[in-house]
Amino acid sequence: MPELENCENEQVSPRLLKDSPQLKRQCLQMRHYRVIYGDIGLLPENVQSYVEENVRLCRPDNVHICDGSERENDLLTYVLQKDGILKKLPKYENCWLARTDPADVARVERLTYISTELKRDTVPTPKNGAVSQLGNWMSPADMDNELNIRFPECMKGRTMYVIPFSMGPVGSPLSKIGIQLTDSAYVVASMRIMTRMGSNVLAALNGGQFVKCLHSVGRPLPLTAPVHNNWPCDPKMTLVAHFQERNEICSFGSGYGGNSLLGKKCFALRIGSKLAQKEGWFAEHMLILGLENSKGEKKYIAAAFPSACGKTNLAMMTSSLPEYKVTCVGDDIAWMRFDESGQLRAINPENGFFGVAPGTSNKTNPCAMETIKSNTVFTNVAETSDGGIFWEGLEKEMSSEVEITSWLGDEHWSKEKSQKPAAHPNSRFCAPASQCPILDSEWENPKGVPIDAIIFGGRRPEGVPLVYESFNWQHGVFIGASMRSEATAAAEHKAKSLMHDPFAMRPFFGYNFGDYLKHWLSFQEKNELNLPKIFHVNWFRKDSKGQFMWPGFGENSRVLDWIFKRINNEDIAQETAIGLVPKFESLNLDGLSQQVDLKALFSLPREFWQEEVKALDKYFDDQVNVDLPPQILEELRNLDERVKKL
Repeated sequence: MPELENCENEQVSPRLLKDSPQLKRQCLQMRHYRVIYGDIGLLPENVQSYVEENVRLCRPDNVHICDGSERENDLLTYVLQKDGILKKLPKYENCWLARTDPADVARVERLTYISTELKRDTVPTPKNGAVSQLGNWMSPADMDNELNIRFPECMKGRTMYVIPFSMGPVGSPLSKIGIQLTDSAYVVASMRIMTRMGSNVLAALNGGQFVKCLHSVGRPLPLTAPVHNNWPCDPKMTLVAHFQERNEICSFGSGYGGNSLLGKKCFALRIGSKLAQKEGWFAEHMLILGLENSKGEKKYIAAAFPSACGKTNLAMMTSSLPEYKVTCVGDDIAWMRFDESGQLRAINPENGFFGVAPGTSNKTNPCAMETIKSNTVFTNVAETSDGGIFWEGLEKEMSSEVEITSWLGDEHWSKEKSQKPAAHPNSRFCAPASQCPILDSEWENPKGVPIDAIIFGGRRPEGVPLVYESFNWQHGVFIGASMRSEATAAAEHKAKSLMHDPFAMRPFFGYNFGDYLKHWLSFQEKNELNLPKIFHVNWFRKDSKGQFMWPGFGENSRVLDWIFKRINNEDIAQETAIGLVPKFESLNLDGLSQQVDLKALFSLPREFWQEEVKALDKYFDDQVNVDLPPQILEELRNLDERVKKL
């Protein structure tokens, strides 16, 4: 075939290639890169075009079409081990340890942008020229310029991996498909755990639309400077971009977590929330759990907490009340849509857990500890001399004879001698959801599970009671909008500072927060919908001595018991200035692990709540400004009036 001589120069007629699939496959294989795994010619035409476009841009030496198989995973872990990026942990079955460059350890919120033609489509206009706390915007033209500085030839000497993945069960009407291109085998191994990945996704795509996800660590070969811990990244050039109109994500410079596993926060929340607004559903930073009583009655609950505020612990809770069984559908993200009968139904779009390691133990979360015993990738945790892992919170579970090597490589780490923690505060475990011992039987139901209640919560050491219920849907949306919490180590903020984190979505809104609120409020206008009840919880209130007033963990089942009964409209609530709180006798405290002062735990200090109203008023006025829906301002004024009567 003489036409093949021109393949290298890309001069073959597109019409000829379309009419001859065999010629197209041969031509694609003969270009300046090698396909070392898979067959690029078997990709759907729109996926082929996306791959080819970015091969020409990034110039990888090789292309690997991922199929998600065990054989492929064994090959990738071998390569990662050979390159010194993964280290086998012999104490467990098929578990691995990665240590990153210390400059690449968390989400880079300040370098994460939404790119739309109009800035107001992305973020509200803050008052008096203030900096928006509700997202970063850059125009598409400026963003394209930034990307054009970074991506050309960024994969030279490396392999481009083509990852077809489904967010949600493959083929579910609630699911969405993405194609991620990356030069990181660590990302492939992690995406295989966190998403449904492989050839069956391409079959489900069937030529349809997909979210485009381009990622590079930004270190072409040969290296011009050394890398730390064999971890290629370029922190000085890191950038994460989302193009809403194009359904496209481009991430450069970071190999870590939500910056590189683009199905997670980038797709599932930032792109997902905009898709949800367009299509009439919700993409939320929420866990999903099932709660079943001894009578066989079951409720499903979604809950939004900021990162590292106990989401995974609640999602996998071991109930201290024997009459309740908790099952896990998901620990981080919920996609929810009302069905034809008006019932809100949810799927977990993820396939694994990417959990914060420090604080996880057999005391706080035995189900998580069971889940991570095999097939898990640990990142930035400490290593033990017997081939296991360690982090803060596991002290009582560690033999005194075992030596600890910290995530920074300190081979004789001890709490007494070192001023730095053994594990990074944002160190992670990445484990398959299928290994969770309390995984809900309906977790992959393509129709989703029915949501009966939504819970908001955060770390509030003062003033906020253990649990309260909203008066109605509008008031519940106001409660979500009013969320505040101590900052966590999941991003680059200093811990212990109190931050506004509405809906636990502050870093993840894909569009203007004012419009997001309008989207939530719009559902109360639809009489045919069965709107879930909305609650707020706070496990973290402290007394005057700085001690937690509530034991938390498995004892939180007592709060879920009250919520369960409120879903059934039992008369066990009393009205207060901020919402409906339990009648004290309705809380089951039998056998509680510590004495609890309910009067103090549910007290509403007038001065505290007056300051809370002022802080919310200032935040909404400064940050949301003219985009704040009038219903939210109405709820704030109503709260102010009720607080005055405390």
